[in-house]
Amino acid sequence: MRRLTYILYMVAVIVLMTGCSAHQNTAKSRAWQSFVAKYNTYYNGSLAFTDGNLEKEKAHKDNFTEPLPLYPVSTKQSRETGKGNYERAIEKMEKTIKLHSIKARPEWKKSRRKTAKDREWLGRKEYNPFIWKAWMMLGKSQFQMGAFDESAATFSYVSRLYLTQPMQNTMARAWLAKCYTELGWLYDAEDVIRNMSRDSIHYRSQRDWDATYANYYLASEEWERALPYLRKVVKHERRKTQKARVWYIIGQAETQLGHREAAYNAYAHVIRQNPPYELAFNARIAQTEVMAASNARGMIGRLRRMARNDNNKDYLDQVYYAIGNIYLAQKDTLKAIGAYEKGNEKATRAGIEKGVLLLRLGGLYWDMEKYADAQRCYGEAIGLLDKEREDYEELSRRSKVLDELVPYTEAVHLQDSLQQLAKMDEKDRLAAIDRVIVALKKKEKEERDKAQEAEVEKQLSQRAATGNRAAGPTSRMNNPATAGGGANNGQWYFYNQQAVMQGKQTFQRQWGKRENVDNWQRTNQTVVGMPGTENAEMTELPEMGDSLMAGGEMAADSVAAAPEKAVDDSLANDPHNREYYLVQIPFTEEQVAESNVIIQDGLYNSGIIFKDKLDNLRLSEKQLLRLTNHFPEFEKMDDVWYHLFLLYSRQGRHETAENCLSHLKADYPESQWTILLSDPYFEENALFGQHIEDSLYAATYEAFRQDRYQEVKGNARISEERFPLGENRPKFIFIHGLSLLNEGDAQGCLEQMKAVVAKYPQSEVTEMAGMIVKGVQEGRPLYGGKFDLGDVWSRRDIVLVNDSVAADTLSAERNTEFLFIIAYEPDSLNDAVAARATTGGRTPIGENQLLFELARYNFTNFMVRNFELDIEKEGFMHRMTVSGFLSYDEALQYARQLRSSDEMAALLQHCRTIIISRKNFALLGTRISYNDYDDFYSKTFAPMNISNEQLLTIPENTEFLDPEDLPEETEEEEVEEEDDGDFDIDDLF
Repeated sequence: MRRLTYILYMVAVIVLMTGCSAHQNTAKSRAWQSFVAKYNTYYNGSLAFTDGNLEKEKAHKDNFTEPLPLYPVSTKQSRETGKGNYERAIEKMEKTIKLHSIKARPEWKKSRRKTAKDREWLGRKEYNPFIWKAWMMLGKSQFQMGAFDESAATFSYVSRLYLTQPMQNTMARAWLAKCYTELGWLYDAEDVIRNMSRDSIHYRSQRDWDATYANYYLASEEWERALPYLRKVVKHERRKTQKARVWYIIGQAETQLGHREAAYNAYAHVIRQNPPYELAFNARIAQTEVMAASNARGMIGRLRRMARNDNNKDYLDQVYYAIGNIYLAQKDTLKAIGAYEKGNEKATRAGIEKGVLLLRLGGLYWDMEKYADAQRCYGEAIGLLDKEREDYEELSRRSKVLDELVPYTEAVHLQDSLQQLAKMDEKDRLAAIDRVIVALKKKEKEERDKAQEAEVEKQLSQRAATGNRAAGPTSRMNNPATAGGGANNGQWYFYNQQAVMQGKQTFQRQWGKRENVDNWQRTNQTVVGMPGTENAEMTELPEMGDSLMAGGEMAADSVAAAPEKAVDDSLANDPHNREYYLVQIPFTEEQVAESNVIIQDGLYNSGIIFKDKLDNLRLSEKQLLRLTNHFPEFEKMDDVWYHLFLLYSRQGRHETAENCLSHLKADYPESQWTILLSDPYFEENALFGQHIEDSLYAATYEAFRQDRYQEVKGNARISEERFPLGENRPKFIFIHGLSLLNEGDAQGCLEQMKAVVAKYPQSEVTEMAGMIVKGVQEGRPLYGGKFDLGDVWSRRDIVLVNDSVAADTLSAERNTEFLFIIAYEPDSLNDAVAARATTGGRTPIGENQLLFELARYNFTNFMVRNFELDIEKEGFMHRMTVSGFLSYDEALQYARQLRSSDEMAALLQHCRTIIISRKNFALLGTRISYNDYDDFYSKTFAPMNISNEQLLTIPENTEFLDPEDLPEETEEEEVEEEDDGDFDIDDLF
């Protein structure tokens, strides 16, 4: 009986499923598919989405030194959080749509005439009344993952899919505007918002639109327009932590508008929400800052009480930063600096907050011309701040300049102090040294006490974490929070900012500041290999030694400057003894002379840096004049007078500048600067020299192309005599060398190429010159022939020929991976941008605008394909590569569709487009030129007939077909699904 009941039940279910299939569009099928979608895959996906949101909310860390974003996902550090849950939600939503979408149109059986509502119903593209929620959940999951471009593509598609249904359409457009805002495409977001303002907003999508308006106005920094929508958002919000964040954002907006009372009240609302401690703490800090103008003394007292609270021991840098800001607002710079320095000293975290404090402190020292202190602050801040900050580029520039300047100014200061000590009587000298020793011992004692306190706190926290269990001998190894010598909260090393910062400081103490590039230990990175060395690849040309070597020499000089009397080595190496300092003081004439050499070098280099990189002409004049007055025997005195001439000319003090020139003519008649300044064309060159040299180079290059080699030689000679320091000087040498090669003088060509590599390592022609030199050193013969420097389209590596290398051949395979290449010279894009500006188009810079427009075009026109974009720099030319095409037919269809867009065609008019397979791409520009490939393409691929099917509308990895497109015999076939661990009703059938 039980078995019969089970069979009857299964028969009934199968009959029901057959009658309610997604292939049919009846009232029963719509109700059934909606029911199953809601309580099956959609339910599982919504749970994963909720878990992802909770995980992101818990792990998110705001940067309270800047305006907070409305959505945590706006910060790139939060985008990876919850990714697994969002991917699961996306998988479930895609499955829901695939299995339960109803696209078949219903049959019209009524005899009456169709109304407008009937025609709208019959014209829909989706009939499952629940599927729109799956589409929205899919887009929201992509948004929370930080895949804003994919999310925008989804919501754009949903807005078109539900074009006739106001609720779904307005919701999708609200989220589309959010995606554009997060991508930084404010023009596109504004366009969506402007179009929406002309339509009525469905009441159920009002909440989404309030958040959209608030997010857009925050991104565009329109604080006053953002506030009304933020107050609506905070009413809609049900999560307490997010509600507190929105109140904090309201407080920041009110602060920007100068509404102190309103800002104070908004921050009070944050505290009332009982949010996480860090958010509440920052709200209290912000309250003191907004009310400081009317009650500075009271707010400083309140902050000092916060500093004494043990709960705030990890936030003392923020407390003292706020105190310093109040003092600074009161124009008390000295007290502000004292507060900032104390915040730096008390900081326990190496995070953004400390970085912002050091940035502000460094700026004050910079303005006060205390460059050594500014270097200390900037050097540490640059490792704590995000590279995407607007002021990061200026911070980096200042840090690099100070790293170059401060060693010279500090060397001068040190040697001046040592010489001053040498001139003192012994009693005063020893008293000064004793004061230094006492200060050193006091500092060391404070550091020891601080380290002991930190160790005690660490042990207490370990006991609390282990439930007061006795810590065994292996507890330190087993506890990731203590491994490595410091607390890192169980984080991986590179997620621990404090550990990373300590590593950076250790590296910089040993190696100094180094760029993050390959072969960073090399001081001169050229492609030239020196013959006679085994595995000769990239041997350095002679240049200044490594910074370690320089440091060692300075230390050796200091030791050599010891008094004549013998000193115990152990005492001389201990900074707690007088002998350590006495051996560094220059007592003899030889030691004073060595000290003066260091002073002269420091004055000279710091004077030039002050003039050329800091534009501080006053300090530059002070340094250089000290050289002329106290060290007339300086070996580079002609350089000093030359720089003084330029300095006074910039200040408009022409008589003083003429006096400097008179010194040059009288004392250094053979100097290159005397010859340069005495040149009758000097003023003309100073005003128009760049244009004249550019014109001369253009004429020389044209003469080279026309084989007028004597004219090339003559112009190269003019360049050497009139523009020896010109910007185009390496190009003149390079073209002159190629002219010699074309006349049969291979040795003369080689000498010219070596000169380019040795004297101009940063020139754009140095790479080609280095390749020629390296090839000759490897034994490859050098031949002449036509070489067009500017025609990148006909260029390939044929200057150096190796008969043993067989020529690679191009492939005619069409069913393989293809690329769409946009090749261009970066400067050529400016014309296209200028043309767009005159027609009302947007006007960002050329290459970035092209990348922006191409990315936008791809995801708005190809919903089921993800094309990768990449930019490659190759000498004078850049190549933008679009990859993801499975065949030649797909790439050609893409190229034709792209060219049919007037907007894209305008941007591409100065570019060269190439359709090429991945295999052939490896040969482009090396074994074959662009022109060679064009000939091959026109003969091989151009005559081919391609498929008429719209290939780019087919997903790259097709896992299922639309039920309407399935042949009759396949409709009943089962679709195998990977078991994802969740119970889905569809898995039963």
